[in-house]
Amino acid sequence: MARLVILGAGIAGQTAALHARRRLGRDHEVVVVSPNSKWNWIPSNIWVGVGVMTPEQVTFPLRPVYEKTGIAFVQGKAVSVHPEGDGDSGKPYVKVELTETGKSGQEERVHYDWLVNATGPKLNFDATPGLGPQKNSLSVCTFDHAAHTSKAFDETVARMKAGEKQTLLIGTGHGNCTCQGAAFEYIFNVEFELRRRGVRDKARVVWLSNEHELGDFGMGGMFIRRGGYVTHSRVFTESLYTERGIEWITRAAVKEVAPGEASYETLDGDERSLKFDFAMLLPPFSGVGLKAFDRAGADITPSVFAPNGFMLVDGDYAKKPYEEWSPEDWPRTYQSPKFPNVFAVGIAFAPPHAISKPMTSPKGTPIFPTPPRTGMPTGVMAREVAFNIVDMIKGNATAPKRQASLAHMGAACIASAGAGLFRGTAVSMTLFPIVPDFRKYPDTGRDLDWTFGEIGLAGHWIKHLLHFGFIYKAKANPLWTMVPE
Repeated sequence: MARLVILGAGIAGQTAALHARRRLGRDHEVVVVSPNSKWNWIPSNIWVGVGVMTPEQVTFPLRPVYEKTGIAFVQGKAVSVHPEGDGDSGKPYVKVELTETGKSGQEERVHYDWLVNATGPKLNFDATPGLGPQKNSLSVCTFDHAAHTSKAFDETVARMKAGEKQTLLIGTGHGNCTCQGAAFEYIFNVEFELRRRGVRDKARVVWLSNEHELGDFGMGGMFIRRGGYVTHSRVFTESLYTERGIEWITRAAVKEVAPGEASYETLDGDERSLKFDFAMLLPPFSGVGLKAFDRAGADITPSVFAPNGFMLVDGDYAKKPYEEWSPEDWPRTYQSPKFPNVFAVGIAFAPPHAISKPMTSPKGTPIFPTPPRTGMPTGVMAREVAFNIVDMIKGNATAPKRQASLAHMGAACIASAGAGLFRGTAVSMTLFPIVPDFRKYPDTGRDLDWTFGEIGLAGHWIKHLLHFGFIYKAKANPLWTMVPE
């Protein structure tokens, strides 16, 4: 019997677990370790953050799904990986701090034959003084953060209805933030709700981002065909902001968030600040803090994880100047080069470098997005890793054969710009490949036949259908495999 242990029950972990369980016979065991008792469809948290949905609509309990599918569930937080076992046993294991009610604080060793790290990120609010829902800004990164943000938004709207003018600041809270997409969706849903609630004239809405230009999204932007012309996504995105009266500040690293005021440094080195009444600023991501130890108990974390806490896999991590970056730098199989039975997927794997060009202020502050690794690409890489492990468990392969490099993968994204059955809109985008290849596509870095962006009501309907479709899939309901990653 082989035991596959998956750390994390987000999009990556759930996808890997369900696909592995479906393909493995009952002679083999699939175990999921997660500190959370609920699964959260994170893309819909932005709707919770404006009161369009409730936390109950974007979550469901994990345990009943695992009982139904025959997956073992350990509710706890993985704190260390022991890939060589210990002095008494060569069996590798993960040390887990249990978080289940009645067991909190207890530790457990979860042994494995195969391990998938799908822990996702640590929300590193501490990287910026004053950042985060426990301090001076808000978040939509988790469903409970989003619910808290929704209440604050209601209070802001109430003040506007009472005649007060309000400044709403939304964007990224650090010079190296990753997930501009969530903030992009949130600011447009906020603006839509302000209009729907009749207080738009009382609101100043400001976007603050570490992107070099609007429309970068951590992918260096993209070129699309519109009206017979090839244009950069910056033009498309700027038109959206202009049409909705949203101001923008780009090339900015937030240095501190004080009550009612955010201080930031620009790429030119200027120190500036902006007063606000409401601020939703996303944190940077880091690894969750997993440690690694050898059989003798010596700390081998630096050989398993990058300095930012993400797991090293089969990418090229050599330090190179931007001009020497190659699509081939990116991982293909997500296998640890040190331990062949260990993999990392989704946000948990360490990218070899950014996708957007690195920029640094005269004061030495890095101000550029780090690469996104969420949504559709996360699901695809998790599925392929699960299939590779199943093949090796069954003896059909001795090494991973399936590949899911971001440099050879396309992606589709539906970004909500306001939720409404007849007045809602969403931006529909596709691109191929995710990591641009200027050798193959010298002018644009991507295939324009597969790269486009449009906004409209149909996109909102699709976004809404995907909400229900992916929750249905994550629950392993009948024919769940028909819902694509």
